[in-house]
Amino acid sequence: MSLLKRPRRNRKSQVIRNLVEETQLRVENLIYPMFMLDGVNTQQEIKSMPGICRFSTDLLVKEITACLEVGVKSFCLFPLVNDSLKDSIGSHATKADNLYLEAIRKIKTSLPEACIMTDVALDPYSSDGHDGIVKDGKIINDETVSRLAEMAVMQAQAGADIIGPSDMMDGRIGSIRKALEEAGYTDTSIMSYTVKYASAFYGPFRDALDSAPKSGDKKTYQMNPANIREALLEAELDTEEGADILMVKPALSYLDVIQTLKQNSNLPIAAYNVSGEFSMIKAAAKAGYLDHDKVMNEVLLSIKRAGADIILTYFAKEFAMLSK
Repeated sequence: MSLLKRPRRNRKSQVIRNLVEETQLRVENLIYPMFMLDGVNTQQEIKSMPGICRFSTDLLVKEITACLEVGVKSFCLFPLVNDSLKDSIGSHATKADNLYLEAIRKIKTSLPEACIMTDVALDPYSSDGHDGIVKDGKIINDETVSRLAEMAVMQAQAGADIIGPSDMMDGRIGSIRKALEEAGYTDTSIMSYTVKYASAFYGPFRDALDSAPKSGDKKTYQMNPANIREALLEAELDTEEGADILMVKPALSYLDVIQTLKQNSNLPIAAYNVSGEFSMIKAAAKAGYLDHDKVMNEVLLSIKRAGADIILTYFAKEFAMLSK
């Protein structure tokens, strides 16, 4: 055969394959979501998320230290809140001595090099299990936004590097940015959960935090999985209101959305490789249906290739250890 173009020439050795590799995934691109609980020297494995645990603050500091040693430097924290502390407005979220704020302070004091991202939503603290305040069966947007802005300022005061509003209320980025500016936290970043779909892939996460809605669903604030043009509207609004980074959640079923935001925004794009996506791979690997490490790498690479600059993933520590 007389062929001028032979694509296989660029695949003939690992060295050449590395030279022409179009997408590169590094541990520096990853944020590790982690769960915390009250107590001392306490660790609980989450059954629906094999290998992932809830940690008391003392053990959380130790685990973050271990992660830093293998190269993971960014962490997103989520609290398991006792039911006795929950109420209809999530008042515990803004108690200065609550578990979450105390943990952020201790981590940033002990490990200032760790980049800490927080969660801004009421569902961990709400007796209704919703991201917003519920009245007469409806999620009240504007009253919720006021609470979220208060939460964000207190998290910034505790030492958070990145604020992560995950609630999908209208106008919350602008209100949070204004509140942070007025409180003097001009350097605190906002990574907005810009495009958060009403997905069935969140089940293990809700198990981890006991934060499922007590009634109804989240479809009046989280997005319809059928929609993509709406994602551009959300991205435009969050950008105008002062977001620094835009996130798509979940990642795997929404690679087209990640790519669309990447092509239409000058801001960095993040994607959340969520609990259901993580647990499916763990279950399939345990059953012997696939090679865990190879599939993990392929999945994370696909999210990066779609356009994500940042990936929140429960695989972060495992990926880092394999990359050493």
